[in-house]
Amino acid sequence: MKKVALIFAFFALTIIGTFAQSIEFESTTIDYGTITKGTRNDPEASKVFKFKNTGSAPLLITNARGSCGCTVPSYPKEPIAPGETGEVKVTYDIARVGSFVKTVTLTTNAVKEEEKTVRLQIKGNVENSGE
Repeated sequence: MKKVALIFAFFALTIIGTFAQSIEFESTTIDYGTITKGTRNDPEASKVFKFKNTGSAPLLITNARGSCGCTVPSYPKEPIAPGETGEVKVTYDIARVGSFVKTVTLTTNAVKEEEKTVRLQIKGNVENSGE
């Protein structure tokens, strides 16, 4: 019985390793720099994080959460095939004047523990147009 369990465990690990999901971002931080106060509809309010599925199985982002209501992420809901790319769009409420550092936390089906939860960061400074 132990032999059967050992063989099963070996094959299960082999299958997981063979069909692994993996995600690689071009960058996990985007610096907005200094921008002028505006609204979420302004083109300057949104930035895009590009990523690639570097694994051998479809990658799925199951959730994306901003660190506050002023940071709104959107992400692909469909699986990303191996070798394909995708984008996570983050929109910051640039009606808020001042410096900011915010995060977006992604939950994925990646096999590697450090890729199951990915933290993306945006930062910058919003100024009034007269400053």
